[in-house]
Amino acid sequence: MRARTTASRWEMAAPAAFVLLWSTGFIGAKMGVAYAEPFTFLFLRFALAAALLLLIVLMTGARWPVRPLDYLHIAVAGTLVHGIYLGTVFAAIDRGISAGITAVVVGAQPLVTAVLVGPMLGERVTRGQWLGFAIGFAGVVLVVWRSIDVTGADAPGFALTLFALAGITLGTLYQKKFCSNMNLRSGSFIQYVAAGALMAALAAAIETGEIVWSGEFIFALAWLVLVLSIGAVTLLWILVRRGAAASVSSLFYLVPPVVAVLGYLLFDERLSVIAIAGIVLSAIGVALVNRSRA
Repeated sequence: MRARTTASRWEMAAPAAFVLLWSTGFIGAKMGVAYAEPFTFLFLRFALAAALLLLIVLMTGARWPVRPLDYLHIAVAGTLVHGIYLGTVFAAIDRGISAGITAVVVGAQPLVTAVLVGPMLGERVTRGQWLGFAIGFAGVVLVVWRSIDVTGADAPGFALTLFALAGITLGTLYQKKFCSNMNLRSGSFIQYVAAGALMAALAAAIETGEIVWSGEFIFALAWLVLVLSIGAVTLLWILVRRGAAASVSSLFYLVPPVVAVLGYLLFDERLSVIAIAGIVLSAIGVALVNRSRA
């Protein structure tokens, strides 16, 4: 009975903790990119996360992948989720794509995942879940409605948001299909090395590499490394390992609402009636997806 109670508490706490931690990443990124160019900032973040994970691996004796193919699969998943997704989101915003447009495009990730889980993973999406996915996406649109601005948007910038959508969607599905059994310590180290190498190449090619060191930048970097790259990503991979990919992806519908609430609480940002309605719809959508699966 105690084991069942503990498992039930975990099933409730882990998704909530993931959404909260993942949502704070947008605030940390907003603070950090004021002092460093996007790819340079991400390279530094991934390099520090990899160094910390390597230390943990050596101290705990975590096992390494056995086959060379396993290293390749882990690196591909990490490059998609960390390198392609975060890199193109930052680059799109840097080109003038509004946060609202980015949130709407990337917010379609649960819907796209629901379409792909059948052919890629053999998972079945019920009619109740489809309704939940539709309601959740509508909620996301309402939450970010005020920040949708097409001024300054161009085709390359919009294409970057589509690459971000592809990166987080395919990366999550790839992780579920090929990397579910990876050791979370050594596997995450490999993923950050791969993503860091991509960011280093991009930074060297198109950026100056200049960093303005400040207390705020150091805090943002430390937060993103420890809380996001180590904490939130570890929770994400645990959830992907234990649950259906479609159900886990629905949690991303809750990220814009939580970001909006955090902005209201921490930065006195306005929370409109439309946004509040969107928060409610997003929560209903996620509940429908997971209840229908249950």
